[in-house]
Amino acid sequence: MSKRLRILIADDESIIRLDMKEMLEERGHEVVGEAVDGRVAVELAAKLEPDLIVMDVKMPHMDGLEAVKAINEPGKRRIPVIMVTAYSAPELVEQAVELGVFAYLVKPIKEADIMPTIEVAMSRAEEMQALSDEIANLKDVLETRKLVEKAKGILIDTYGITEAEAFRRIQKLSMNSRKPLREIADAIILAREVNNPELSNKGR
Repeated sequence: MSKRLRILIADDESIIRLDMKEMLEERGHEVVGEAVDGRVAVELAAKLEPDLIVMDVKMPHMDGLEAVKAINEPGKRRIPVIMVTAYSAPELVEQAVELGVFAYLVKPIKEADIMPTIEVAMSRAEEMQALSDEIANLKDVLETRKLVEKAKGILIDTYGITEAEAFRRIQKLSMNSRKPLREIADAIILAREVNNPELSNKGR
């Protein structure tokens, strides 16, 4: 990733914050703040307005999800979040996405996972912003995102392209046809169902 990001780290363990800071700065990013708990994370996010937050789930005073909810409450600029957890928690995913969590890192954090996770988080945040620009209602945004995710999966399978390139193709079709992203995604899904009905039920 060429863009230098301003990143806020929130974790109650100092050694993890130190390791994370070193890994991020070695990759060209700037750590603009460190929070020892959720409340401090909320305060620093408002003050520093970082490009990205790396947030631990389990913290004293206010846990990670509560902090993200406060940081990205309606009316505020949404800040993309990477959630750090000691365990895989699929039941939290849907709630977390609504709050602004776009990727996860599982402890112990591996250096090789840092950059790909940041790229995924920022790419998904850009997609969500593009959808939000078209649609005001959050529920509609999330429903549209589900359709776009499915359409991206079809393009990835069909053309062997990356997730980011698949979204760019959908976005270009939307702009060229002057139709909403949701309509383009619907058309891609419908085309797959017509041509390969046995594959349409598999989803992604």
